[in-house]
Amino acid sequence: MDIRRAQNILGYTFMSVFAVFIGLYPLRFIGLSYSDGLLGSKPDALLNSTLYLTGFYMHIFLGGLALLTGFTQFFPKLRRKRLNLHRTLGKIYLIAVFLSGTAGLFIAYYATGGWITAIGFAALAVLWLYTTANAYATIRNGLIDAHQKWMIRSYALCFAAVSLRIYLPLFIAGFGMEFIDAYKIIAWLCWVPNILIAEFLIVRKLPKIA
Repeated sequence: MDIRRAQNILGYTFMSVFAVFIGLYPLRFIGLSYSDGLLGSKPDALLNSTLYLTGFYMHIFLGGLALLTGFTQFFPKLRRKRLNLHRTLGKIYLIAVFLSGTAGLFIAYYATGGWITAIGFAALAVLWLYTTANAYATIRNGLIDAHQKWMIRSYALCFAAVSLRIYLPLFIAGFGMEFIDAYKIIAWLCWVPNILIAEFLIVRKLPKIA
């Protein structure tokens, strides 16, 4: 096995493991008190708002579904041998992103940490919706290469959910930062490096596993 292939397999394994783990993470919010987790930093007015809570849970649960269905789209064997399954999972991903991204754009306005955090998460939501819409439009027009590139960008932004949960404990426990200060940075850090890496992969060409 050459080094390039080993790197590709390691990268796909990392993506798959974290996609499944963080994709299932929202299940912990079932029955969880509002005083725990990210909701613990929200004022009572938001926690008593049905509209906000609906948006919050729609964002995290459907975002988790997008993570779980999205990573499967990058395996060439699935595309070659189970094309119908690939298309079905792609449709589920598309719907999940549209609903989760729209909800994310709404709840970004109420993000903990003020306008810096709010703009960071709002920009993420807009770009996630934009890249996914382009992924859909290109495949509808039969532009497979362009579709794959837009899907790389879309899923890189989707993977911000993973990045956030890696960085947050690292900044708080590792660097000793206060939650608010860390959150302001991570609202941008969770997705900006991801999209830069995506562009690098697009230039380098998406690695494949035979």
